[in-house]
Amino acid sequence: MASTTVTSKGQITIPVSIRAELGLRPGSRLFFVPTTTGGYEIKVEGASVRTLKGVIAPPPEPVTLEQMDEAIIAGATASDS
Repeated sequence: MASTTVTSKGQITIPVSIRAELGLRPGSRLFFVPTTTGGYEIKVEGASVRTLKGVIAPPPEPVTLEQMDEAIIAGATASDS
């Protein structure tokens, strides 16, 4: 079990093994969520939407507004069935 000590300024150092397991990097945000038993859970903030930039390749040619509208209608019609 990993442990740490609170400094006089209220700061802690998270052990390397825990940082690696949680995927923490400088600037990562943590949330302390109260539990029903009186303790706290530590939650790591999810990734920013900006980190997704470039994950999906752009289409080989631009899509027109009409093509987008057709795709939306087709998707809505397919989900109604």
